[in-house]
Amino acid sequence: MKAAIDKILSLSEGESIKELEHHLTSLTDDQVTLITNAALKGKASAAVIKAIFKVISICLFVRRLCVYKHCIPLCESGDLQTEVASDIIGLLMLETHTLPGSALAVLASLFVDAIKVGEMGNGKSLELFPTILTALAATEAIAYGKGELSGDEYKKQLINSLCSSRWDPQCVIHLTTMFRDVPLSPEELQFLIEKILRMFHKLDLQEIPPLVYQLLLLSAKGCKKLVLQGIIEYFREQDVRQKEEQKEGESMDVEVQTIPQDQLRHVEGTTILHIVFAFRLDHELGREFLKSLKVSQGQPLCPFSIALLLSVARIQRYEEQVFEFLKGAVMKNFKDEQVQQGSKLLQDLLPPCHSASQMILDTVKNSVFGWDHVTQSLVQLGFILMDSFGPKAGPFGKNTEAPTTTAKTPSQLACRLGGQVLQESFKLHEPIRGEILEQVLNRLVTKTASPVTHFIELLSNIVLSAPMILLESSSKVTETFDQLSFLPLSTVQGLLKAVQPLLKVSMALKDALILVLRKAMFSSQLDGRKSAVAGFLLLLKNFRVLGSLALSQCSQALTSSQVQADVHSRYNSAANEAFCLEILSSLRRCLGQQADVRLMLYEGFHDVLRRNSQLASSIMHTLLSQLRRYYEPEQDLLPPVKLESCITAQGDQVFLQEPLAHLFSCTVHCLLWHQSVNETTGGGADDEDEEDEGGFQDELYTVLDSVTRRMIKSELEDFELDKSAEFSMASSVGVKNSIYAVLVMGIYEVLMEYNFITGNYSKNRFQEVLELFNCYHKLSDILREKSGKGRTLASKTPRSLLSLGFVSTLLTALFRDSAQSHEESLSVLRSSGEFMRYSVSVALQKVQQLEEMGHTDGPEGQSPDKTFHYLCNITSVLMWRYTNIPSAVEDAGKKEKNQSMSLLCLEGLLRIFSTVLQQYPTKMASFLCSLGRALFSQLTGGEEDFNSREAQLLVSILSLLSRLLDSYLSYLCDYISCLSLSEDISFSKGLLSLLFSLHVLYKSPVSVLWELCQDIHSVLGDIDKDVEVEKQSHFTIVSTKTAASTTVSSLSLFLGVCVCVCVCVCVSLSGGATQLTGQQDPVEKAVTLQLGTLLTALNELVQTALPTGACTDTLLRELSRTYAILTTLIKYYIQVCAAHPGQLPARLEKLVKLSGSHLTPQCYCFITYVQVRFFSSASVGANDKKKKRKEEEAVMAKVLRASKAIPTLIFNIEQYEKFLILLSKKSKVNLMQYMKLSTSRDFRINAATLEAALQEQQQESQQTEVSQVSEESQAPKKKRRKQ
Repeated sequence: MKAAIDKILSLSEGESIKELEHHLTSLTDDQVTLITNAALKGKASAAVIKAIFKVISICLFVRRLCVYKHCIPLCESGDLQTEVASDIIGLLMLETHTLPGSALAVLASLFVDAIKVGEMGNGKSLELFPTILTALAATEAIAYGKGELSGDEYKKQLINSLCSSRWDPQCVIHLTTMFRDVPLSPEELQFLIEKILRMFHKLDLQEIPPLVYQLLLLSAKGCKKLVLQGIIEYFREQDVRQKEEQKEGESMDVEVQTIPQDQLRHVEGTTILHIVFAFRLDHELGREFLKSLKVSQGQPLCPFSIALLLSVARIQRYEEQVFEFLKGAVMKNFKDEQVQQGSKLLQDLLPPCHSASQMILDTVKNSVFGWDHVTQSLVQLGFILMDSFGPKAGPFGKNTEAPTTTAKTPSQLACRLGGQVLQESFKLHEPIRGEILEQVLNRLVTKTASPVTHFIELLSNIVLSAPMILLESSSKVTETFDQLSFLPLSTVQGLLKAVQPLLKVSMALKDALILVLRKAMFSSQLDGRKSAVAGFLLLLKNFRVLGSLALSQCSQALTSSQVQADVHSRYNSAANEAFCLEILSSLRRCLGQQADVRLMLYEGFHDVLRRNSQLASSIMHTLLSQLRRYYEPEQDLLPPVKLESCITAQGDQVFLQEPLAHLFSCTVHCLLWHQSVNETTGGGADDEDEEDEGGFQDELYTVLDSVTRRMIKSELEDFELDKSAEFSMASSVGVKNSIYAVLVMGIYEVLMEYNFITGNYSKNRFQEVLELFNCYHKLSDILREKSGKGRTLASKTPRSLLSLGFVSTLLTALFRDSAQSHEESLSVLRSSGEFMRYSVSVALQKVQQLEEMGHTDGPEGQSPDKTFHYLCNITSVLMWRYTNIPSAVEDAGKKEKNQSMSLLCLEGLLRIFSTVLQQYPTKMASFLCSLGRALFSQLTGGEEDFNSREAQLLVSILSLLSRLLDSYLSYLCDYISCLSLSEDISFSKGLLSLLFSLHVLYKSPVSVLWELCQDIHSVLGDIDKDVEVEKQSHFTIVSTKTAASTTVSSLSLFLGVCVCVCVCVCVSLSGGATQLTGQQDPVEKAVTLQLGTLLTALNELVQTALPTGACTDTLLRELSRTYAILTTLIKYYIQVCAAHPGQLPARLEKLVKLSGSHLTPQCYCFITYVQVRFFSSASVGANDKKKKRKEEEAVMAKVLRASKAIPTLIFNIEQYEKFLILLSKKSKVNLMQYMKLSTSRDFRINAATLEAALQEQQQESQQTEVSQVSEESQAPKKKRRKQ
């Protein structure tokens, strides 16, 4: 065999090609095969093949074909070295163009058959296939069956056959790589890519990234959107499958995993890197990716697509687009969820919304598997969400959002999501912790003009979840401490409360804070000193001294369970005691500073005492010594307090120096709590301590009893506060008297609470309480009388100093205490209607403060659990008082301007329910339901008992509770429909709003709208006076008085809800226009029926003789929105016809007929009616000179309104007709046969109308000229001659 090879090589090297041709011709096919095999095993393989191909005679193409057939499988087998195989394939590629078409067809079929049977696992020989196909496409004609095909058509047949056959998973990557070099038409490329995407599920997971890489390179030919969507859809399915297996494993307590989670995440990460790399090289691919995401609104995001977006955001040119898209997607998802939860119709029609927040949080969890390319963008996204959707600053920098424990609005939910992303990222990724903490602290320091509560909450959550991790970056917290004296007080308090658990485990952090607070104590800025007091009080509350009560006995528990275990091991109680006493000595210096600083100290001492009971002696002695400064020890002198020492003057201005009432309040609450602790513990202190405590207790009781006795005896003249006193804020005397009045009223309240609690239901003590109240009430009346005369302090009622706990106790005693032993003493207080009304008013004030600020003044006001307990008690009392004592039997308050007790109770209940739903949404559902049923029964009273204000409050309460009364929605709807208590406009409006909201929650709102419009049409009559309207009475609340002013105004809300529901359904349909018709049919049917009923209702309304103004403006605006919805629906069916040509549903034709033959003509008639009424009302009274100017202004305002509403409506009608024409062309159905072109909008000149208008204008101009001449003739008579 070696001799044969040598002979061929020698002949090849010679000049006689004919000899070589003669020699090769003499060889059989088997001999050529053996020679080729032998040559491939040696070093002369390439030379032998070149020699065979050197003979270009056509008669020997069979021998070359034989070489091809032999070399291709041999290269694919893997028996040859890589270099040898590459050389052979290169030689074969060079000689392919010399083969005739038949040989090319044979080779192509060879490749296709080998691929079908799975013999192309190596893929080396596939490098030759594109060259064969290219050469084949250039061939003019190839035999195919009994006929012929062009080379290009033959190539298409091969590709179609190849893509339709079964592929071996091992050759998918090689085939994808091969097709990059094959010229393909767009249809062939799409067919090929769909085939490759289907093969994803048959490949091993580790083979996905290289296949994606080759697929992305292949996408340079086209079908970029299809490639990207297919990759994302594959990983979405894998994520869903992974979650289902995880849930199944948890439910069965076994591990069910077909694909390991870590392996899937690593593959996803590698794939993302490939895609991002492709985006960097091909910007068109990146733009197509973002475009497809923006267009496919119906396609939900998934963790993989979110991670891909975040990785793409690292490319600067895409950064802004990506984050804007994610912001919009998050907000849209939250809004869609909110709308769907608020409508029963949407819940029945549409599938539940995919939670974008959960997808983003899943992405954070997945990023722990080495997704470093995602983490930085996660941090950026978190801060963007918090900055964009956090609470905004209102007037004077105040927070415009009420404090709440749970996020409710889409903006609040988006802000909370940003915080969750940052918190989870902080825990999972060490490299970005420093950056997160630094950015949070920087925002606390720099955003002084806007609320930072969301960043404080984030910092607190980070501290609670990972305190020891945070200590690694404690230097950044220390740097922030240096800025405390320059920050707003609320920010300082939130920051210190958030980092408080760290102070117990980090000596350096605590020492740094103490040093900063001591410097701030001597700051020239008042806020700096207040911040120092807040910081020191926080330290006193959280560094407990040995012997203090257990945390379970305190109103507030420590906030970090992870830190509590290390507290006493690091800092012993003896050191804590010295530390706390040192802080107390620093705080005593505050007693000589401004009133605001002292006030903070007084409000914080009680909480310190409850948390650190061993400091009682020091705190009580401090308060006693301060009280002695303002207490008059002479028992015969009145008043018992030195008010002149409580104020200070600076020039002409008078300031409060000592908040004496708060000093008394702090002293009383600390004393009463200390006494209750001693009674509970049985006095376990040392004898020396007991003697010391007994000394200050006795003295304090003596002082308070003396002050009580002498305050009752004191007249207002003793305080220089009689009826003739001045309370104007414009003079220093008035300011001084106002300060005195507030102090005295506060002291009266504190003494009332003290005597009630210590009185132990003694009749004499309760008599003193009533006498104190009478003094308080007398001074309060004087301030109320003076409030109308200039700007006084009394224009706003001073905040009551009664504690929330005492208010709860007092109300329970006054209204619910039926104990025989208490009856005589309580009858003293119950005999005063003013005192009863005052106690409810204070409860109302406390609840309002809790609703606005999230906490109340006084002890336990900062404790959510205690506050909730007191709210429950107050609610129970007010509910009992309102339901058991009808307002009709009340005597007190009827002859005065004050509200009745029932109204006060009802208003208090409304505020309590609003507060509870805002602050404690998870605690009160069942309790509120029972209360709601009781309240609803109050609406069933007779007309003689009707009270408008009371009914409005009841409706407001039921509106709040409507979402919790699921089992009573049907009953409520039916009852309100036939309710006819009064024709009071405000009550009717509130009741209709409640009815609308209930129908949205309970069933479709459109049906009740139709009935309501029929009633309105029946009551107000038709725009054509010759038409008699059939009497309808579905809702007895619709009357002549309420129909125009109230009902139609309320329809704006109801129509808005109906329109919003229809819009959501239409948008959902548009997102699924490419789906199969059967999948969307139920939704299509429902939205068509809803729109049909809506058009019928509006048809009733546009024929109604509505008064011009707000009613007609509202109706015109809602008609415009309705036609916009119809246009959206028509656009959807245009998409359906493009994707699935076929017959339009009959119900759509009926809907178009209804809109064209009924509603549109009536709309034009209604527009004419509005314009006629408008011009007629404008001309009435025009000759009256006194009213002329005001009427002109009113006319101009009407013109502005009409100029916007009517053209918008006409434009939307014409847009609707425009798309109807387009749909008619697409569907081959003449929908325009139902649309009647109106002539009322044609531009034409009516000669008679024009002549009448010109004559009227001429008469007005003549009258104007006559009046001007008469004025000019009379003017000189008024002039005086100059002397």
